[in-house]
Amino acid sequence: MKRAAWAWLRTLAAAGVIGLLLWRLGTRAILDGLSVIDLRAVCAALAIGLITTVLTAWRWCLVAWRLGLRLPLRNGVADYYRALFLNGVLPAGVLGDVHRAVRHGRQEGDVGRGVRAVVLERAAGQVVVVAVAGVVLAARPTVVPPRFREALTIAGTAVAAAVFVVSVVAVIAGGRRTRSGSRWRRASADSLRDLRRGLLARDAWPGVVLLSVLAFAGHLVLFLVAARTAGSTASFARLLPPMVVTLLAMGLPVNVAGWGPREGMAALAFGTAGLGAAQGLTIAVVYGVLSFVASLPGAGVLLWPALVRAWPRLTRVRTVRPLPRRKGDAGIDAWTTAGSRPWI
Repeated sequence: MKRAAWAWLRTLAAAGVIGLLLWRLGTRAILDGLSVIDLRAVCAALAIGLITTVLTAWRWCLVAWRLGLRLPLRNGVADYYRALFLNGVLPAGVLGDVHRAVRHGRQEGDVGRGVRAVVLERAAGQVVVVAVAGVVLAARPTVVPPRFREALTIAGTAVAAAVFVVSVVAVIAGGRRTRSGSRWRRASADSLRDLRRGLLARDAWPGVVLLSVLAFAGHLVLFLVAARTAGSTASFARLLPPMVVTLLAMGLPVNVAGWGPREGMAALAFGTAGLGAAQGLTIAVVYGVLSFVASLPGAGVLLWPALVRAWPRLTRVRTVRPLPRRKGDAGIDAWTTAGSRPWI
């Protein structure tokens, strides 16, 4: 019941944000975002999506390898594409990640470790996003409205403190094993041990951080493509702060397939930066559509097994059995086979 209530609460919150934007800004900004997308933007989204998906899948592979799980990069890219597509078409926005975590865990015979590998990989990406956003906002704090600056500062400080505390605990206690009868204690010990091995080890965190930064840069490039497609002529330096704030808002767990907080924060951040709230909403809509386009190869990955199973039946050649002979058929056979001429 709690999970169902939380799912409904997230859906209603995201719908409320979209409804508020439509009430304040109208439908023109959204319709403009849907009408300006052209073939060049679609091709750019597919190319950028391929690069960022390979980078994030590589990050997943690094974490999984450190935890003792087998995950070839080719399989990781395919599973990541499928997860992105499912995240984009299913309401919760994370069901694709749940699917790839459980699927990989079952393939390796350890569902718990497979889930932890995905959680650690996604958490590393979010930590990098928060860190980059903190640096950008420290340099350009005016992009955040004054009434939200204090709350954002407190939230950022709390996140940084939590990451530091968890990292220290993982380093100190992550190497210990517990034989406690408590299931919660065993799960906590396993999580800390995997955190230490998968992310905090000397030969693990540099690669994970580098891949996360490059993947985040890819998202920024896609956002810039969305801005140019929507008609924005502002420089990249001026667009960077509101873009970073908008991408940061996408991590909030109240969206519906990515929609909701992203559009609200884009309208707010772009309006505060002097670029126009309607322009920000249009750019966010274009970015959302291009992100979905970038995930479309995942639909092919999802449907490919079914096509492979159905292909033999579709290409099977059926032999037609001759009808049983009856009296009087001899004359018909002689007439139809004489000369063996085709019908015209």
